[in-house]
Amino acid sequence: MEVEVIHGQIIAKTNHYQAVPGKGDKKRIIKDGKIRAYERNFMEQCKIYRNRRISSRFRLFVRVWHSSVKFDLDNSLKTLLDCLQMVGAITDDNLCFQIEAEKHLDKYHPRIVFALLEVNEQKQLFNN
Repeated sequence: MEVEVIHGQIIAKTNHYQAVPGKGDKKRIIKDGKIRAYERNFMEQCKIYRNRRISSRFRLFVRVWHSSVKFDLDNSLKTLLDCLQMVGAITDDNLCFQIEAEKHLDKYHPRIVFALLEVNEQKQLFNN
């Protein structure tokens, strides 16, 4: 399992959408500049998993170093999965069957460290 590091503060998508005029009286929702900048930054840095095109179930292992305690770990996960799909590491984020995530603080060097592990068979964790 290979580990990849992406430097910079990961941005939560939930807080970075904006409404803009659409056709007629309708509005449309788009990503703001901060999230687009993070996605570009991710795409530039992601080398190990770029174009892996994982198309089977996988597990995500991630450690997130936030610059402040105010950032939520769970909001970071959606951004990470979307970026992995954008860079071609995975074909669809709905194939993620398990996430092991940790939150850490590093005021001066925020980053994410992650690895993907394809799984052929998902073990049942709980009995029905």
